[in-house]
Amino acid sequence: MTASCCSPRCWERRSAAEVTHPGRAVLLVEDDPGDAFLVGELLAEVEPELRLTVAASLPEVVDGGLLADAECVLLDLNLPGTNGLEGLHAILRADAGAAVCVLTGLDDEHLGVAAVAAGAQDYLVKGKVDGPLLIRAIRYAVERRRAETSQLRLREEQLVAAEATRLERGLLPTPLLDGSPVRARAFYRSGRARSVLGGDFFDAVRGPDGTVHAIIGDVCGHGPDEAALGALLRVSWRALVLAGVDEPQVLPKLQQVLVSERHDATLFTTVCTVAIPTGGDAHVRLAGHPAPVVMHPPVQVEPLIGLPLGIAEHTSWEAEPLVLHAGWALLLYTDGLIEGKGPVPDEPLWPEGLIRLLDDERDTPHADLPARLVERAQVLNGGPLSDDVAILLLTADRT
Repeated sequence: MTASCCSPRCWERRSAAEVTHPGRAVLLVEDDPGDAFLVGELLAEVEPELRLTVAASLPEVVDGGLLADAECVLLDLNLPGTNGLEGLHAILRADAGAAVCVLTGLDDEHLGVAAVAAGAQDYLVKGKVDGPLLIRAIRYAVERRRAETSQLRLREEQLVAAEATRLERGLLPTPLLDGSPVRARAFYRSGRARSVLGGDFFDAVRGPDGTVHAIIGDVCGHGPDEAALGALLRVSWRALVLAGVDEPQVLPKLQQVLVSERHDATLFTTVCTVAIPTGGDAHVRLAGHPAPVVMHPPVQVEPLIGLPLGIAEHTSWEAEPLVLHAGWALLLYTDGLIEGKGPVPDEPLWPEGLIRLLDDERDTPHADLPARLVERAQVLNGGPLSDDVAILLLTADRT
């Protein structure tokens, strides 16, 4: 490939002018000014609006950040300081998503196969391509790379969905209340971007003696590690209850699990537990968590609030007796529900606002109430709630 009738200096001026035109952006990595000029002429004949940038070396491409603006790279393999496919590997290391067409004077079928296998979109031989073929190769390379990128993103989304499904089995359980008159209805929504699950968790199970136990908790922080820890704490709590551990010992043992498994020594978890025996008063224990609300009419329980799990090694959580009358309903929730904007300007919803919402929704069926509360809270907030939201509604009815 040789230049005709124009000097390299003339080509440099033309290249600079074409860069200012809108259109497809192509980066030519070529150290021979004559070959660079001829490539520019071939492209201009077919697609005059194409923007061509020329670089004479790999350091100029990588260190100069030229890949960021290029839809396609035309790469000569015979660059100074490179051998074989080293130039291609260097380009793809700098930008794994680059659409690269090898344009070289080496008419080597085996090298072409190796180049495509290494990540090139095409292998073109100088002197055997004209303008239409070159433009078509560029277009195909760009579209193939876009298709590959789309497939990669789809695969990433599938992996995220699979991760969420695995976590969901641990974080969003099916309550085990067979044989009990208590029914549980739940709602969960993560506040983490592109995530199904966060660090909030809940559960409800019937213990060996018939007592119904419920928990709702919130691992501080947002991320997959916190979500995984929440799932672990939920499963551990269920195991402790089903094993018949005395109810006052459940939270101390759960704290031991948290301390041994957390990835950050400053990580803590707020928790609310409720024990509802077949006869007698229920008991509520709070570890830095919002208190539940007894409904019909809605009134917030006011037990003693202990420290969150993971704050102090030697601590205890006192139980508050709770009388549940016939037809009772008890709402447990995480703070994501009440920390969005409320009806008072510049003030969160807070528990007082939640109680007003519950009073407004007193005729809403229990099955619809958790989702309805989140809907109302989002309207007041002016958009989606930023924190994770978990709601567990326990009722004495089974309808």
